[in-house]
Amino acid sequence: MKVNVVTLDNGKAGTVELSDTIYGLPSRPDILHQVVRWQLAKRQAGTHKTKDIAEVSGTGKKPYKQKGTGHARQGSLRSPQFRGGAIIFGPQVRSHAFALNKKIRTLGLKTALSDKQREGKLFVVDEAKLAGGKTNALAKKMKAMGWESALIIDGETVDEGLARAVTNLKSVDVLPSVGANVYDILRRDVLVLTKAAVEQLEKRLS
Repeated sequence: MKVNVVTLDNGKAGTVELSDTIYGLPSRPDILHQVVRWQLAKRQAGTHKTKDIAEVSGTGKKPYKQKGTGHARQGSLRSPQFRGGAIIFGPQVRSHAFALNKKIRTLGLKTALSDKQREGKLFVVDEAKLAGGKTNALAKKMKAMGWESALIIDGETVDEGLARAVTNLKSVDVLPSVGANVYDILRRDVLVLTKAAVEQLEKRLS
């Protein structure tokens, strides 16, 4: 399929051919859900933890004698039934990551790209560069294009000026092509690809 190429100043810069096998797939919400869950699970720190009975601070002395008190037998004040005692079956430090088939991950990225193209929210620019790195200059360009929430994907590297300008825009992200992922594509309304990104993504996903 042919798509018009524009500049960041909203000028025309020709056309580019997009592969139907990458940008023309049917919508698959189930695949997108799996991939996003996989991404977010990998991001979880997994540092939550409660203390078991061996880690709780306190005496190891038996609270009172075994028999003759009229109360239930007790062996430690660090037991979970006492205030300040251990937590039973509480969370422990662990990784939340799980395996996901590489074909599913690839299909998820293709589906996310296809959905943006189908919705008319995928734009191709000739290049993503910003001299001076001023946030105000980039904000004006984004407003003129009608992009309030956008993800900009460049080629192998990201222009330093653009990366610096984006840091002060909360609804705009910029990534190199190798960092293109389903979660970041879906969380922004508009997807902007440079011609270099189109070429790199085609190599990666073909």
